[in-house]
Amino acid sequence: MKNLLIESHCIFPTHDIIKTANFYEQKMGFKAVHYLNTIEPHICLYRDNTEIILTKTNGQKVIPNRDLYGYGYDAYFITKNQEELQEELINCNVKIVRSLDNTDYNNNEFVIEDIDGRWIAFGIKVG
Repeated sequence: MKNLLIESHCIFPTHDIIKTANFYEQKMGFKAVHYLNTIEPHICLYRDNTEIILTKTNGQKVIPNRDLYGYGYDAYFITKNQEELQEELINCNVKIVRSLDNTDYNNNEFVIEDIDGRWIAFGIKVG
């Protein structure tokens, strides 16, 4: 069977698109490319092989999955170097809500909270 899906991008609506982009650039090492003068204004955030697309909420508050549904992350990024990345984010004063650990679903992961309250996990399946 051939692979029809290649990769995916997270889309994060945000109340203050510039403030959120600055957080991801300054604290999390992403590079922002602004497309604010388009029909659908957005900012693309790039780091390594990942991309996050920020869109405007038109004033609505961002509600994380855990608040809407009682649990769940808002994004999950696969990484093989969790220890190094966690240390980098700690040094940049990013809020760690769950330190690196093995989960009961066999992932080694840690979780951060972004400027909009989203919980984002970084991990990989173990074994």
